[in-house]
Amino acid sequence: KDRKDIYEYIERHGTVREDEVRRALNFEPAALGAHLTVLRRDGYIRKVGNHVEVAYAPGEAETVELGDLDVTIRMAQNVDLESLVDAIHEVADEGRYIEAETVADLLDHEEVVLRHNEVSSRMVFVATVGDELAGWVHLDLPEAEKLSHTAVLTVGTRPEFRGHGIGSKLLDRGVDWARERGFEKLYNSVPATNEEAIAFLEGHGWETEAVRDAHYKIDGDYVDEVMMAVSLR
Repeated sequence: KDRKDIYEYIERHGTVREDEVRRALNFEPAALGAHLTVLRRDGYIRKVGNHVEVAYAPGEAETVELGDLDVTIRMAQNVDLESLVDAIHEVADEGRYIEAETVADLLDHEEVVLRHNEVSSRMVFVATVGDELAGWVHLDLPEAEKLSHTAVLTVGTRPEFRGHGIGSKLLDRGVDWARERGFEKLYNSVPATNEEAIAFLEGHGWETEAVRDAHYKIDGDYVDEVMMAVSLR
């Protein structure tokens, strides 16, 4: 339990000093050091100077010119949490992306952007234009061994930033990240009424694997769910 508490504290706070962890959780230095050593050995955290952080490598931020916009694609951080949740809700509130609602609610509830533990893991990349968060791509990474070759991807762009190719850049970043880490297949589910999203994914090589009849009830109307997938092999 002590090790779990330490990991969850680091996960919630992003990059933190070791002495901050010790004071916050009331550990003796030697005991904390032993737990941190095990967490580093098992790949859950890494040490950067006097700080520790969750062991996902941040990767390089990429800045691209898309029309008249300079767009930066980078790994999300905890400081992005509020604007990330707001952006996802803004897209989800259009009523055409139910999976995004679930992602936003989960982030809001857990109050942590990235997660990497034995129960659940996720990766998030964001697109920023200046100080504004323009879009995101989220990967839900199953911990169950029989599903560990797959991930569920959601991607979205805030309405005022659409039409510049930001969504395509985010999708490519998420797919590339998953492929580089050995994932074999990605999934994304949308209501059948979201023809724009279906066409967008099809344009990037995704295919419809199944349709669940009347899976959603949107504004009183039953709507089919289109389950899409792309192979990374």
